[in-house]
Amino acid sequence: MSSHRKRGRTTAITGSLVAASFSAALILSGTAGADDQGPGSDKGGKAVDKAPAGVELTTLLPEKISVDNDSEKMAVTATVKNEGAQDSGPVKLLVVGFDGLTVTNVEGCSAIPESDLPEGSNSGFACSLDNLAAGASKSYDVDATYDLSKTGKICLPVQNSDGTKTFWQQGPVPFGTTNPSPNAPATPLLLGTDNKPVAPGGDELPRTGPVRDVLPLGAAGAALVVAGAAGLWWSRRQPA
Repeated sequence: MSSHRKRGRTTAITGSLVAASFSAALILSGTAGADDQGPGSDKGGKAVDKAPAGVELTTLLPEKISVDNDSEKMAVTATVKNEGAQDSGPVKLLVVGFDGLTVTNVEGCSAIPESDLPEGSNSGFACSLDNLAAGASKSYDVDATYDLSKTGKICLPVQNSDGTKTFWQQGPVPFGTTNPSPNAPATPLLLGTDNKPVAPGGDELPRTGPVRDVLPLGAAGAALVVAGAAGLWWSRRQPA
């Protein structure tokens, strides 16, 4: 009887340890994936000029990203989609940075000359597509830096090949956090959230350009639609 009880206790202890290990593995697995970019969102996006018949162009940005607190580097996936029933023909996606968010590279795309950037922006890349088939999408890996002492915004306009029409514009939409973590390895940011700067006394968000140069979240697309003009913030300068 004694040996049976011992074997029973040993089995129970072993089972508990296995269960605990399995639970820990699940927790660690969830933590490891916490920095993964969330599902794509068209938050802050509006249709502007009428697209060709049967063509419906939109863009997506991840719901969450993270910034390395030491290097200030971050990565974003920018996606352009044709949700219509007809092919798009030649179009281009622009990826433009504002304030503390500076776009440093977009894979397979060309940097927009500084003289052609929209007012208030600090960087941008143009991604040309010969065609986007009906129901198809194209994603681009975007490298950027983020100065957490400032706000940070990104903008994704989709234009025709010569830039005279803007079929869709997402942003300028902010990435940010209301809970800065300067002592952590990285700071998670959420799409559509105004950044609370890490710097002491950061209740007043600094601005890097004239207020009129940067459209707030939500106002960008609305202003474009009301004005009935393609790329209101883009009107003064057109990328080549």
